[in-house]
Amino acid sequence: MMNAVRRGLLAAAMAGAVLPVVSWAETAQWPSKPIRIVVAYPGGGVSDVVARALGEKLSVQLGTPVVVENKAGAGGTIGLDAVAKSAPDGYTLGFSAISPVALNPHLGNVPFDPKQDLAPVISVMYSPVLILGTSANRSESFPALLAEATKSPGVVRWATAGLASLGHIVLEQVKFTGKVDITHIPYKGGGQQLNDALGGQYEVLSTNAGPGVMQHIASGKLKPLAVGAPQRLESLPQVPTLAELGFAQANSTSLFGIFAPGKTPQAVLDRLNQELNKALAAPDIQQKLRASENVPTGGDAASFAKQIAQESANNARIVKAAHLKAE
Repeated sequence: MMNAVRRGLLAAAMAGAVLPVVSWAETAQWPSKPIRIVVAYPGGGVSDVVARALGEKLSVQLGTPVVVENKAGAGGTIGLDAVAKSAPDGYTLGFSAISPVALNPHLGNVPFDPKQDLAPVISVMYSPVLILGTSANRSESFPALLAEATKSPGVVRWATAGLASLGHIVLEQVKFTGKVDITHIPYKGGGQQLNDALGGQYEVLSTNAGPGVMQHIASGKLKPLAVGAPQRLESLPQVPTLAELGFAQANSTSLFGIFAPGKTPQAVLDRLNQELNKALAAPDIQQKLRASENVPTGGDAASFAKQIAQESANNARIVKAAHLKAE
């Protein structure tokens, strides 16, 4: 066994590898030390809350500490870059939306190879995308909104959280499929976008579902016109999905999941998927997700990888067609 390990180390050194080789013995003993989950977003948000809740479950299930660390910036790219450059031993994981691997590479250079440097472990949840009318909007439905945009090109203003954000991709898909002229109003984040929506500064916005947004819908300050989700939301059963309305390519959600460094041993990836599925199925985790208007997913790593590949292909097409670039 020692000869095999030495041969592996020598081969890695000759290939110019900078990460340590993970031996069979280390894999068999996994986990034998604390696990780190890098959240690619600031503390206090839904992704941070969910990651910490999953970390607590994993700690109990695996009998080892699980530490959560926030590395925010560049739409999740900074956090996943830290994961990509970590040792492929199962002790560093990343929690992020899939946009850093399925969208950002089409907008410019990212500091890692999404296919080689990261391994999808499990899909955790999706956050629906809501298309909402403000007080400036006079259309009672999404088709009526598009009819208005067709009648008066450029008059309808649609706000997103920023250039090349998921909301912007949804808008460009709608424009491309519906052949309508809608004016894009990009913000730098969702805070000011929502404040201006409540002030009627534009007609429509795309934003992720969440408790605050749902409160404004319940009060009548914002009117839901459509939702990006696999099916209608339990909380908004009367609101059609974009797919139902004929915009299947625009029917996107913010899909979040767990990633490991590329070349992490398959046995470790399989164990992580198994344990994370168990943690995700816990009633308190399910309730925590649904209370924040996020939908738990789970499943095998291959299905998660397939979802990433499909969204990447869709994004590549619309980014090219709309000549999109990141800010």
